[in-house]
Amino acid sequence: MHFETTQAEFIVSTDPERLDAGAIHAYLSEESYWAKGIPLPIVKKALAHSLCFGLYAATRQIGLARVITDRATYCYLCDVYVLADYRGQGLGRWLMDCVFRHPDLQGLRRMSLATADAHGLYAQFGFTALAKPERYMERVDPEIYRRNAAPA
Repeated sequence: MHFETTQAEFIVSTDPERLDAGAIHAYLSEESYWAKGIPLPIVKKALAHSLCFGLYAATRQIGLARVITDRATYCYLCDVYVLADYRGQGLGRWLMDCVFRHPDLQGLRRMSLATADAHGLYAQFGFTALAKPERYMERVDPEIYRRNAAPA
C-alpha cells in the first residue's frame, strides 16, 4: 500500500508507478549540485531501490525526496528538491512532513542527510550537525559520473 496525501492541487505519493524518471533525471543531472551528470540508468536504479516521495502538481513531477532505508533502524534522506517555479509555497516543508509521517520511518534510531544549503529546513525536523563527527567516515568519488560517461 502506498502513502498518498494532498494539499490544495499538490500531491505527495510513494507510488513508484507515478515517478517520472525522466523529469527526476533532468533535475538531478542538470540542476542539482550533488548529482550533476548522473546517468539516467543510475537514477532509475536508485529510484527502484529506495522509498521515494514524489511531489506532483496534478500529474507533473515537481519534486522528490528519496529515502534509503532498512525501515527498521536507519535511513538516509537524499535527492530532495522542489522545482524553482514551485518554491516559496511551503512545499518543501510539506514534503519533509510527509516523509516523517510515513509509517515505515517511525522508530528509527538514526536518520542522516547531507546538505549544502537547506540546514534551516532540516533543523525544523530535528536534524543537527554531527555530535561526534570523528566517528563518521566516507568514501567519495565525485568524478564517477563524468569518468564513466560514454564518449560522445
